[in-house]
Amino acid sequence: MTEEAKLRARACRRFEDEYYVEPLESEHRSQVAGQDLAAVFAYIYRANAWHGGESAAGEGSDSAATLTVRTELPGLLRKWRIRSILDLPCGDAAWLRSLPLGEIGYVGGDIVEDIVHRNRAACPGSRFEVLDIVKDELPAADVLVCRDCLVHLPLAEAVAALRNIARSGCKYLLATTFLGLGRNVDIEPGDWRPLNLRLPPFGLPEPLDVLVEVDPAAIGGLPAKALGLWDIDSFRER
Repeated sequence: MTEEAKLRARACRRFEDEYYVEPLESEHRSQVAGQDLAAVFAYIYRANAWHGGESAAGEGSDSAATLTVRTELPGLLRKWRIRSILDLPCGDAAWLRSLPLGEIGYVGGDIVEDIVHRNRAACPGSRFEVLDIVKDELPAADVLVCRDCLVHLPLAEAVAALRNIARSGCKYLLATTFLGLGRNVDIEPGDWRPLNLRLPPFGLPEPLDVLVEVDPAAIGGLPAKALGLWDIDSFRER
């Protein structure tokens, strides 16, 4: 099967049913029932419950899944004159730190302490912090990169995360959104489903810029994964 055919088949599986959810497998869900977000994601990381081939942060952080964003993101950063990045959640930080960031400052944050300790040991010249995107005070940066995060949070926590981001000193938000998706459904922590950040309960305005990770033409016009760029002032007072 060609890569385009694989993309199309996966998109059909995910988006022909507007209520589609990829839940944690039952043996993993039983291990995290009733636990807070930090405990849930720490378990997912330790157990590689998202089945990442190269990264326990999940297949979305593998090199094949990040090829387009790694190619296109440097140009977007230059276009918007970005001088500092808060990468939250950073996971193992491999894909973003592999980019030629030059003089752009980088801070990685993650709710999982083990990830932060591992990153500090692997990248002693970089700053990594334990951060809960939902409730912790966030370091200021030109852009907060929030890729493949809110898609794993229940709607209430995803809304709380955006409100917390709005309280930060960051200027822009670059976050995963699915173009053309018609409905946002709820999940348990650690499950996956697509989100369209322009739809309720988020209601963000039209993004300033969009980095499309999957060509809609390759998936038959079904909802396409993208990174949308928003000026945080556009939703700070909501």
